[in-house]
Amino acid sequence: MKNSDHSQFIQDLDARVTRFGLSVAAGLSEHNQAMPADITERLRFAREQAMMKARSARAAQVAVAGGSVAQASGSTLALLPGFKSPRWLKFASMMPLLVLVVGLVVIQQSQLYEQVLAAAEVDTALLADDLPPSAYSDPGFAEFLNDEQD
Repeated sequence: MKNSDHSQFIQDLDARVTRFGLSVAAGLSEHNQAMPADITERLRFAREQAMMKARSARAAQVAVAGGSVAQASGSTLALLPGFKSPRWLKFASMMPLLVLVVGLVVIQQSQLYEQVLAAAEVDTALLADDLPPSAYSDPGFAEFLNDEQD
């Protein structure tokens, strides 16, 4: 998406949000006389809170546009295009992914090792025990092995 397309999208979104806000405000104002006093008071308080948040958001936008955030935000600028971050910072940001992959490989290997040990234990029980040849074809043979292990 081009920068001009992105700014056009942001402007359209702002216009839609503004229209929605105006329609909600008009609906609330229209039905304001019919509302009980406690609901009216809560709505007044919510409106004041929304206005304070909107003022602080506008102030933050002005600060970003003015460039004062560039000095105040230190390492967060590493994600901006055109800013060269040190190699150790890039390496440090890749470390959690590397640790995750190594951990998953270790877990897989330990599970495989446990499966091999279980199969070896069953084979050892079969070879060391006195069984008649007909026991190998018996459908209850697995139950016999389970009883021997307990």
